[in-house]
Amino acid sequence: MLQTILFDLDGTLLDTAPDLAYALNTLRQEQNLEPLAFDEIRPVVSHGGQALIKLGFAHINKTEHEPLRKRLLEIYQNNIANKTRLFPGMNKVLDYIESNNMNWGVVTNKPSWLTDPLMKALNLYDRSVCVISGDTTENRKPHPQPILHACTISGRTVNECLYIGDAERDIQAGRHAGMKTLIAMYGYIEAQDNPESWGADDYINTPEEIIDWLQQQDQ
Repeated sequence: MLQTILFDLDGTLLDTAPDLAYALNTLRQEQNLEPLAFDEIRPVVSHGGQALIKLGFAHINKTEHEPLRKRLLEIYQNNIANKTRLFPGMNKVLDYIESNNMNWGVVTNKPSWLTDPLMKALNLYDRSVCVISGDTTENRKPHPQPILHACTISGRTVNECLYIGDAERDIQAGRHAGMKTLIAMYGYIEAQDNPESWGADDYINTPEEIIDWLQQQDQ
């Protein structure tokens, strides 16, 4: 029986795209560039700061990307929870998990100096059994180490855990750890992605479908 539900952060648990898009467009404005459309930025958000810089400054030599990335994260850090919220319906999911003697945690590649303040700003940090960031363990997803570390902290075996994410590396990490995985199809999935090939156990189109899926496992 599943006891711990583990979530990727950006694009699965939280809709962080508005604040990351703001950071990128603010940086573009500083560089005298026009803002990009939100719909262009949104699918790239799950892939981190480097991917956002590649999107926003493709015309600039790659050797100049690192200072831009650092400035992007500085802007983002100062605006980290302005518009970021749980995805619609996700609070109901967390309430369901907690009221059914289960717990939940986060496994993200986002660095802890951004993850922890964000989780605390949204009053989620103390609700979670674990918050595993990209710098918590030696390896990051798609390596299974952070997933396995989350199992250790939560006191569960991999068979008692489920991992939900919106990127191929999330599913790879969960599968390599030996646990069931779900793809959050409502997340930041790019047009060229092919989630059907990732090998997940199932798909969810809305957060509420997590509850339905969990109830089916108990039947």
